[in-house]
Amino acid sequence: MTAHRPALTAREVCQLLRDAALGIRALQCLDQPCASGHVTVDIEGWRLTLDFDGNHLRHCQSCRAPDGREGAFDTWQRYGTDPVSLLSTWELAQIERLLAPD
Repeated sequence: MTAHRPALTAREVCQLLRDAALGIRALQCLDQPCASGHVTVDIEGWRLTLDFDGNHLRHCQSCRAPDGREGAFDTWQRYGTDPVSLLSTWELAQIERLLAPD
């Protein structure tokens, strides 16, 4: 019998993004934004799909933790927020800078 893994909360994913903004964790872009505006990033084993238009980070589409737990935009929106909306203006600007193409 497998144990149920709770879904990732918006706050957990927001903290991960905060750590990346502060330089505590390394953020690595795994691809360039595609036509849909989604870009996949890795933050120390965490996989995030972000909605990024090349200048502005709109929201986090999904996240998968190294332990297999997952969270998704549809679930977070049910509770009225997503991880990106919890970031400060400065943190958001730092993440957008890290995502910007060279």
